Amino acid sequence: MELVIESGGKIRCIYDEAIDLGSLGNLRIERASHVEPTAEGLWTVDLTPVAGPKFGMFAGRNEALAAEIAWLSQNWLMRND
Repeated sequence: MELVIESGGKIRCIYDEAIDLGSLGNLRIERASHVEPTAEGLWTVDLTPVAGPKFGMFAGRNEALAAEIAWLSQNWLMRND
């Protein structure tokens, strides 16, 4: 699990239960994306909550989740706001 600690103390990460984030201080958890099924049983990724793209038609949910995490890691986690 990668934690990005900004100079003001704000911590950014892709949520995982690998560590107890509450031990770091007050939490504010925000949704970064939506991984949803289509009527045809395929899966899509919507990253518009973090100004990202919508993409997909993945055969399985795990494939869509892996693509979501890869995009967030490369494009959102290390950005400077």
